[in-house]
Amino acid sequence: MENGTCDIGLIGLAVMGQNLVLNMNDHGFKVAVFNRTVSKVDDFLANEAKGTHVVGAHSIEEFVGALKSPRRVMFMVKAGDTVDQMIDHVTPLLAKGDIIIDGGNSLFTDTNRRTKSLAEKGILFIGTGVSGGEEGARHGPSIMPGGNPAAWPHVKDIFQAIAAKVDDGTPCCDWVGEDGAGHYVKMVHNGIEYGDMQLICEAYQVLETGLGLSAEELGEVFADWNKGELDSYLIEITAEIFTKKDEDGAPMVDKILDTAGQKGTGKWTGISALDLGMPVTLIGEAVFARCLSAIKDERVAASKVLKGPSSNGKVNDRKAFIEDVRRALYCSKMISYAQGYMLLREAGKENNWHLNMGGIALMWRGGCIIRSRFLGKIKEAYDKNPQLTNLLLDDFFAAVLNNYQQSWRQAVAAALAVGIPTPAFSTALAFYDGYRTARLPANLLQAQRDFFGAHTYERVDQPRGKFFHTNWTGHGGRVSSGSYNA
Repeated sequence: MENGTCDIGLIGLAVMGQNLVLNMNDHGFKVAVFNRTVSKVDDFLANEAKGTHVVGAHSIEEFVGALKSPRRVMFMVKAGDTVDQMIDHVTPLLAKGDIIIDGGNSLFTDTNRRTKSLAEKGILFIGTGVSGGEEGARHGPSIMPGGNPAAWPHVKDIFQAIAAKVDDGTPCCDWVGEDGAGHYVKMVHNGIEYGDMQLICEAYQVLETGLGLSAEELGEVFADWNKGELDSYLIEITAEIFTKKDEDGAPMVDKILDTAGQKGTGKWTGISALDLGMPVTLIGEAVFARCLSAIKDERVAASKVLKGPSSNGKVNDRKAFIEDVRRALYCSKMISYAQGYMLLREAGKENNWHLNMGGIALMWRGGCIIRSRFLGKIKEAYDKNPQLTNLLLDDFFAAVLNNYQQSWRQAVAAALAVGIPTPAFSTALAFYDGYRTARLPANLLQAQRDFFGAHTYERVDQPRGKFFHTNWTGHGGRVSSGSYNA
């Protein structure tokens, strides 16, 4: 092996790693590869990478030696301890100014820590989200890099070359921000993905149970939806899923057990939303819906004990009802993205990240799992007003919600009437109604807090920031608790 000839090195030859390597090779970059199970290196070179310029290494030392300076080392390994172990293995062999890139689904706080600790050793660290699954990795993913800004010029050409491109050729990859910003944006992307998938599943159940649509009919509905406002990767593959038959000719989807798995990124989004005090209700419900699906045996037992409504909820106009459900899905999707962007805005403030909101929508516009026509509208909204406080206040979003909200209510009401659970549709509608309500009942809540814990309250007839306490019973003390924390 020639020393110092490779543009970048990648460790971790599972399917995502392999496909990224082949993608880089296609774009004229010479890539060195290593895997802890060394036989995987030879296997990769003999099969998928046969006839390419990919260089295989059988030790970390050989791998690092193959790289040009500054050395660019990318990990595609399992998040958590494995990343720290790989950093410990590689760092002693690197020089100041070399770059380590973590392309896994790492928790952003880990990326914050790694960026800082490696900077102290003179090593530049990038934590980057990579979305698009196996196909995206091979032919153009969405890439969301953050970390040490000094590293970006050294990887920009490679990342933007291999990333997906939107119609005008703009790559779905740009610098996101400092420290864990890239992984944070990927985490929110995954949370939104949880929400999108749950909303689609609720539309499916409402149409299947409420209208009795067959898998074939559902495939036609979703294929039709994909031609309009809902045009997206997830709607497209959902239409395909409904057309797939098992060996006995029955729809494949009906043969799959209704218990959903999860890897944790949706949960992380929900936890971060709670930490930052942001009402990201739809993603939270999407995570809890997966948790509820997982207790299958309990649900089967409960189905024999707990009754639903007696109404059969007969729908008179099938075509109109399908349109109501489509609009409910579109409106709920808007709420989910608006909530995700509320979280990004707050996290940016909290961590002093300078996030480009329109740029994030552009990065998600192609290559990734949530890619859709709809993301172009988010980009337009932030291009028009970079200081936009909430997507729902943009002219386009407000007009759609105002025009469609009655259909949305009808779809949710119909589902409630026949006992079909729609946690994501319902929480999205509740958020919409809460967000557009000038006065919520939190005045009573503050009175309760002040009654039992002397937590104080503000008054409508006094300036904000001035706090009051009432001796509600005549027996309370004159001292308030001083823990308002609004």
